[in-house]
Amino acid sequence: MSGRTQIFFSATQYAAATVTAAVRAGLFGPRAAHRRILVVSNTAAVPEVGTPLDRMAGFEKLRPEFDEVRSWNEFIAPHHPAGWSPRAQDAQLWEKAVRLAWNLGDEEVEIACESIQANPSRAVADIFADSPIHVYADGLMSYGPTRNRIPRGMNSRIARVLHLDLIPGLRPMLLSEYGVEPEPIPNEAIVDVLAQIGEDGAGILAERLPEGDRPTAVLLGQYLSAIDLITQDEEEQLHVRMLRAAARAGHESVLFKPHPSAPAVYSRSLEVVAEELGVRLTVLAEPVLAETVFAFLKPRLVIGCFSTALMTAAAFYGIPVARVGTELLLERITPYENSNRVPLTIIDAALPDAERETLDAPLELAALSGRLAPLVHTVGYCMQSRKYPDLHEEAAAWLTANLAEHQRYFKKRRLSTLRLPGGSPVRAEALRRNPTVRRVVRRIRAAQSS
Repeated sequence: MSGRTQIFFSATQYAAATVTAAVRAGLFGPRAAHRRILVVSNTAAVPEVGTPLDRMAGFEKLRPEFDEVRSWNEFIAPHHPAGWSPRAQDAQLWEKAVRLAWNLGDEEVEIACESIQANPSRAVADIFADSPIHVYADGLMSYGPTRNRIPRGMNSRIARVLHLDLIPGLRPMLLSEYGVEPEPIPNEAIVDVLAQIGEDGAGILAERLPEGDRPTAVLLGQYLSAIDLITQDEEEQLHVRMLRAAARAGHESVLFKPHPSAPAVYSRSLEVVAEELGVRLTVLAEPVLAETVFAFLKPRLVIGCFSTALMTAAAFYGIPVARVGTELLLERITPYENSNRVPLTIIDAALPDAERETLDAPLELAALSGRLAPLVHTVGYCMQSRKYPDLHEEAAAWLTANLAEHQRYFKKRRLSTLRLPGGSPVRAEALRRNPTVRRVVRRIRAAQSS
C-alpha cells in the first residue's frame, strides 16, 4: 500500500478510546489517506492472566477506525512490554522485523503513543528512529512536567501533545521544554466514544440498579496503597471518609466503584459503616468505566481522592465533585518529582473538601485555569527546575504573594535548594560541612598546587 501508515499504540481501554476520539475528530487527517494500525499492549505485572484490550467489552466499537489490530505483547514475547526496549545496535533489525511482520514494506510511518518517557512507547520510538511522533495523554498528568529526559534525536521528532481538555485554558507542561505544542481533543468526541464502548456497562448497571431507586452519589477508589502512597488500612479509612462525607451531604443511596485490582476487604469495611449510617451501599465490582457510571446514573455527587475521573465527571457531564484525603497524600507523596504530584495538586486546589464544604454545585470550569496556572507552573518548576529555568522568576513572585495560603504544596527543603521564598538561607558553616563541597574544594586546591 502506498502512502503513510499511522501506527497507534495503546495499553488501556481508556487510552484506546482517547486516541480513537482524536482520530474521529480529524486530528490525524482524512481516513482514506492513511493506513491505520492499532497496536495493543498489556503492561500489567502478569499480563497473561488479564483480558487483552482487543477482547474487552466495547472494543468492537473502536475497531472500525483501524485497518488492523496487532498485539505488542505477542510480537516481543517472551519480553515484557513495560521492561523491554531494543539495544541501540539492534534497533534497525527490530524495525525490519516489524515492517516484515506487519507488511509495512518501505512505507513512511508515523506513530502515536502514550507516555514517551517509558516503555513500550520509548521502545517503539527507538525502533522507528526516523518517524514523527504524536504523544497523547488521557489524564491530569499532562498538566505536569515531563518526568524523564527525552534524548535529543527523539524529542525533535515529537510533533504535538494531544490531551483531554479537562481544565479549559490550562496548557499542559508535558514536553513543553522541547517546544512541543499541546492540542486538545474535543470533549464531544471523547464523550461520544466513551458512550459507545460503555454500552455493555450501561446494560450491567440497568440490570443491577432498578430504575427510580438508583444511587445519587458515587465514590471512586484508586488503590493508592499499590503504589505505596498510603497503607491498605489508611486506604480503607479513606473510603470510609468518602462514605461519611456523602451521608453528611444527605445521600442515602451510594455506589462505590473500587479499583479493579483492589482487595475485597475494602468493600466489606464500607458495608459495615454504611449499615451504621443507614445508607444503602452498592459495590460495583463489574468492569464498568467510571464515565459509563456517570452517564447512566447521572449522580448528584462524585467523591474521590485525586482520580482523573473526578475531572471527567465535572468537565464531560457537569456533575458536582468533591475530594477527600488529599492533605494526607500531599504529605506522603515522594519523591517531590513524583508524576502524581500535579494531578494531586490540581484536585486539592480545584475541588471542595467533601468533609467540610457545601457539595451541591458543579465546578466553575471556566474560572479554574486562571487560578491554577501559576500554582501548577510553580509546582512544576519545583519538580523539574532544570527543565524550566525560565519559570524561576514567575515561581519566586508567586510564592512571595501566595505561599502562606499554599504551603502544603511545597517542601521547605526543596524551596531552600532552589533559593525560593519560603526556604531556609544556606549558611556558610553548613556548606563547609557538606561532603560534596569539601571534595570539590580539595580537588580545586590540589589542581592549584600541582
